[in-house]
Amino acid sequence: MPKAKKKSRRPKYNYNVDRKKLHRAFRKRSAPRIKCAQIRRAWNNNKTVAQNLAEMGLALDPNKAVPIPKTSQQVMKMEIDVEAGNRKIVRKPYVLNELEYEASLPEKKSESLSRDHIDYVQHMIQSHGENYKAMARDEKNYYQDTPKQIKRKINVYKRVCPEEYEAFVASLQQGKMDLQ
Repeated sequence: MPKAKKKSRRPKYNYNVDRKKLHRAFRKRSAPRIKCAQIRRAWNNNKTVAQNLAEMGLALDPNKAVPIPKTSQQVMKMEIDVEAGNRKIVRKPYVLNELEYEASLPEKKSESLSRDHIDYVQHMIQSHGENYKAMARDEKNYYQDTPKQIKRKINVYKRVCPEEYEAFVASLQQGKMDLQ
């Protein structure tokens, strides 16, 4: 049987390919970066993804881990199968425990406001009080916010910085008392 002509030829060097970039991409694909610190510490590069996750007590495919039953007959059959089925041994339960502990921690408050936003809201409250229509006509309203948009911005300020808002309102009340 005859061979293809190109197969017998010596391969030519391709100068248009960046070898450094190719090597980096190959390394990234072969050993992906694991963001979760607990899983990264327990990971074994000599095992497959499915084997690693099974050792940690995690599921590779959530659809197979918790299947959705189609009928009531299958539900009964599945319960029997689960009881009689072979259980996988979790060799690294500390990973699961650490993940559960981290998930149980309260979420950090990540919302913050810029100094410009705070100054804008404080100027509007100081100048106009609760009159949102007057705030909309204010010359410092550069972005031409409507009264509802300004009210929303003030409510965000009240929600995100309640202590600062209370101190600001108290200073306004003190200033009014001094004037009288």
